[in-house]
Amino acid sequence: MDFVLSPEILAGLFAAAAIAGFVDAIAGGGGLITIPVLLLAQVPPLHALATNKLQGSFGSLTASLMVLRRRLVRWSEMRLLFVCSLVGSAIGAFAVQFVSAQTLDIVIPIVLVSIAMYFLLAPNAGSVEKKPRVNEAAYRGMVVPGIGFYDGMFGPGTGSFFSLAGVALRGHNLLTATAQAKVLNFASNIASLVVFIAGGKVLWTAGAAMIAGQVLGAWGGSHAMVRGGTKLIRPMIVTVCVVMLGRYLWQKGMLSF
Repeated sequence: MDFVLSPEILAGLFAAAAIAGFVDAIAGGGGLITIPVLLLAQVPPLHALATNKLQGSFGSLTASLMVLRRRLVRWSEMRLLFVCSLVGSAIGAFAVQFVSAQTLDIVIPIVLVSIAMYFLLAPNAGSVEKKPRVNEAAYRGMVVPGIGFYDGMFGPGTGSFFSLAGVALRGHNLLTATAQAKVLNFASNIASLVVFIAGGKVLWTAGAAMIAGQVLGAWGGSHAMVRGGTKLIRPMIVTVCVVMLGRYLWQKGMLSF
């Protein structure tokens, strides 16, 4: 299924995806930009989510290839984690059909506040490598699939969640944790994308325009992430979490302007 979109709308989707790709490569949360723009273009909500997942997958792939090429992470270290994220997301994409929306209304704001407060109140978090609080087996078998599960169910902020887990639980510095997050987020994107494609929900024309923008933005954001390091990543993560929380509360009618 596809909708006829004017060249002007497609150009707007390209620009929005480019900005989102830049933000997402550094801190996650690019869907805050792309999903509202798709909805403004009169794309039905489910098709908007599906098309957003398509273009986001290409952005996370671009960022993943860059961090792997720069050897910020090694594929040999990521293979099992990649599979665990993929499996968790696949289960989440299936389970979302049976989970009460009220559950997400409670969990999501708590998680977003927790991430923002962690990086605000622990200014040295992720500045250096530290001793892991969770062993590799538990991280691989529980934490990574759990975040992948969340991405399959809902999605916003997944990259920030992976970064936080790497810093807080595995003791990685923030640059390494963020680099790993790109690869794990790509894995979690794939599973839910397959579900949406199988259901015929992706708008391919809009997706193609947004893929081009995402790749461009993700390429620029990935290079900015490497050059800026923790000085750029930390404030971006906090900002994205606060904005996501504000938008979520406003969307639920808990906040007005």
